[in-house]
Amino acid sequence: MKHSSINRFLSFLTFLSIAFGQFGDIHVSFDDRLLRGDEKQEVFQLKDDIRRFISSTPWNEEFSDLGIPLHVQFIFEGSSFKSGQKTYICQALFSNGSDQRYFDKGVQFFYSPGNALYFDPVLFDPLSSFLAFYSHLILAGEMDTYDLHGGAKHFEISREIAFRGQTSNLKKGWSSRSNLVDDLTSNNGLRKARLAFYFGVELFQEGLMDEAITEFQNMIDGLDQVYKEFGRDNYTMFFMKVQAETIADIFTKLGRKELLLDMKELDPDQHDIYQTASDSISR
Repeated sequence: MKHSSINRFLSFLTFLSIAFGQFGDIHVSFDDRLLRGDEKQEVFQLKDDIRRFISSTPWNEEFSDLGIPLHVQFIFEGSSFKSGQKTYICQALFSNGSDQRYFDKGVQFFYSPGNALYFDPVLFDPLSSFLAFYSHLILAGEMDTYDLHGGAKHFEISREIAFRGQTSNLKKGWSSRSNLVDDLTSNNGLRKARLAFYFGVELFQEGLMDEAITEFQNMIDGLDQVYKEFGRDNYTMFFMKVQAETIADIFTKLGRKELLLDMKELDPDQHDIYQTASDSISR
């Protein structure tokens, strides 16, 4: 880990914590317009169950009080019966409200009101394992911003969950989720870029301008690596879209027109943002 990250890293590290707070504000919303009236009643409690499950599960016993915002949306498409149980079918969106967002089109799970959700790392459950998969995935992305490949442990847990899902009775979607983990872990350019971006912002805020410029150059190198290896990768493009205003503002304050030019070439979708920032420097 780089020296500049030590204070940030230690501020989030608490051992033997009683309350695990990896996730902070957990917002759960449903679109249940396609469900029947009785089904809407059946899933009414599910929102609170999801919040309770995510907030109370000790996802990482070494890190507490991370307070990662989490937005979960379920779009219900209907229900069917599998193995004698009612199975809800839906799409889902998970986001940290910033540069991590995952949309899942093939969700199937059983749900019985009154039964508490519980994640067992060995035994597969369609709903709790699904929620755990994306919780670990978002936590992995967060840990990647503290140290290079810092989220490896959580990526591997998500991969193990996906493997169990592929051998379950409700295997739909789990192959795609396994591929998602593979795509994210193999994209070393994006992982390097996100790490360098957050370090760069921290250094800039601390007034360490030369060190910040070095990190932002590392970010650009990482993004260039993504382009060479994967082309216009969706998750990389989303990262650049979300952070474009911040990047443009900082590069403008640093007076680094050449960095803005690099970003304009790497992210043509945000051309106007970087062009405006570049023009402001020349005036």
